[in-house]
Amino acid sequence: MVYYLIIALQVFCVYHLYKNRRPYYWIFVIIFLSLIGCIIYLITQVYNKRDAEKITSEITHIINPTKKINDLEKQLQFSESYQNRVNLADAYLEIKDYNSAIPHYLEALEGNMQNDFYVIIQLIKAYFNIENYKNVVLYAEKIKEHSEFKKSKSQFLYGLALEKLGEFEAAETNLRAIDIRYSFYNERLVLAKFLISRQKEAEAKDILEEIQTESQHMTKPNKRLFKATIQDVEKLLTTMNNS
Repeated sequence: MVYYLIIALQVFCVYHLYKNRRPYYWIFVIIFLSLIGCIIYLITQVYNKRDAEKITSEITHIINPTKKINDLEKQLQFSESYQNRVNLADAYLEIKDYNSAIPHYLEALEGNMQNDFYVIIQLIKAYFNIENYKNVVLYAEKIKEHSEFKKSKSQFLYGLALEKLGEFEAAETNLRAIDIRYSFYNERLVLAKFLISRQKEAEAKDILEEIQTESQHMTKPNKRLFKATIQDVEKLLTTMNNS
């Protein structure tokens, strides 16, 4: 049955090729690469050309992130708009070039009359990754009253930065905000470790046991995604139970 479906797909692709006067080399791709050849032909020749170009561009950017940076730099040179600058900063953040991302985020903020919540969140990430904890705190405090702040991981980074600066009580308050069941597994493991360091083993153990219980109800993709976290939780619980 599958064989005949592939044959039918090949016939359609060849028919489309002749009807739309596509280059004849596509016949060899369709015939000799079978299903894969048909898929390549459909994506590049049958689907909307703009969509195909977009897919090709995204694949190129994944394979060669430097090209994405170069393209965005050219866009910014052509038009120094707020969005072009933020797009470039985001691209630098994606490749973990935090020192290049930060100046663009700062300049975007300077040109914006209001504090941009999104840009400040990105700045917090960048500053945290270069271990500039004072600036993490500085910018987090600009948006900590925002309704979305408590829902973002920025509050968690804020808490970790406060810990690094020795402000343990404030750190705990902000880190605990991420303790939401059936979510934030990695962050809750970090919270448990923080509580252990503060001699609050019983509270830490409660969090670890909750994660362990929740892991038993995870979907298969989540079990794969959080496999290392679950293993760390179990090891830590074993250590605590044996101590």
